[in-house]
Amino acid sequence: MRSNSIKQAERVALDMRCYQRGFTLIEIMVVVVILGVLAAVVVPKIMDRPDVARQTKAAHDVRAIESALNLYKLDNFVYPTTDQGLEALVNKPAAGNLKSWKASGYLDKLPNDPWGYPYQYLNPGVNSVLDIYSLGADRQMGGEGINAEIGNWSI
Repeated sequence: MRSNSIKQAERVALDMRCYQRGFTLIEIMVVVVILGVLAAVVVPKIMDRPDVARQTKAAHDVRAIESALNLYKLDNFVYPTTDQGLEALVNKPAAGNLKSWKASGYLDKLPNDPWGYPYQYLNPGVNSVLDIYSLGADRQMGGEGINAEIGNWSI
C-alpha cells in the first residue's frame, strides 16, 4: 500500500514537470512590447532632466554669490566694482578702500556655471542694483529655455 502511494506521488510530480515548459513566444513578445512602450514614454522625460538640473544649479550658484556679495558689502560698505569683479570675493582687491575685508575671503573659490564658464557680474547692474548671471547654454544674451540668462533678477 505504501508503495502505491509513492508511485502515485511520483506520477503527480512527473505530470507537473510536463506542464512547466517555460514562456511561449507570444508571452515574450507581449513583454517586449510593454517594455518598448514604457521606454518610449519614460526616456524622453528622463533625458530632459540634465537641462533642468543645470538651470537649477546655476540659480543656486547665483544666490550663493549674491549672499557672499552682501556679506562683502556689510564688511566694506560697498560692493566690489565691475573691474574688481567676483574675484574680490576670493582674493582681496589691491585697489579700493576696504574697511575690513575678511581674511579667509567670502567664497572658497569662484564656481563656474554648469556649462563651464565664469559667472558674469555688473555693478551697477542693468536689471537690478547688481547683476550676477550666467549666459546659459548658448553663451549669448537672449534666448529661451536652457539658452536664457539665469540671473539674480529673474530667480
